[in-house]
Amino acid sequence: MKLFLKFDFNTLAKIHLENVLATSNVAYKTISFGEIEISDRISESDLEILSTNLQSNGIEIIENQKAIFVQKIKDCIIDMIQAEENIMIKSSVFLAEKLDHSYGYISNMFSEITYTSIENFIIIQKIELAKQLLVINELSLTEIAFKLNYSSVAHLSTQFKNTTGITPSAFQRIITKRKEIATKN
Repeated sequence: MKLFLKFDFNTLAKIHLENVLATSNVAYKTISFGEIEISDRISESDLEILSTNLQSNGIEIIENQKAIFVQKIKDCIIDMIQAEENIMIKSSVFLAEKLDHSYGYISNMFSEITYTSIENFIIIQKIELAKQLLVINELSLTEIAFKLNYSSVAHLSTQFKNTTGITPSAFQRIITKRKEIATKN
């Protein structure tokens, strides 16, 4: 019997981090997604061990201030896109308010470190969420377009095809076919 699962990657990452930190016997406090504060002083050797444990579990400690800021930008974008309620302000305004910097500064820093634009990152994140929503098949393409703040289904479809190389309906047919094959086996 095969089961099709839906994952909440943020929750999985949080649980995974908590498990790694628990096995390392480190007292900490979660500040935000991807940011913790170590409660007690930690020696260099213990920090090195913690870093190794985290890395072996796919988690990296970021020490470069620019990289830390870019990670905060990415986290804000993902929060914005995955929010239950539609955020009805422009992403530039949302990021500037959330990060307390001008959008020009945020955009320049992001491009300098990632070699891509915030707009491209937002499109990629929206399309990834659209693919997840299409896989679980709970929403129509119109509802997905609305949820992701697209002006129309055509606009979503165009960005989907430009990003993935196929249309949303072709993607749905592939997923449906894979599910049919999986249930036969």
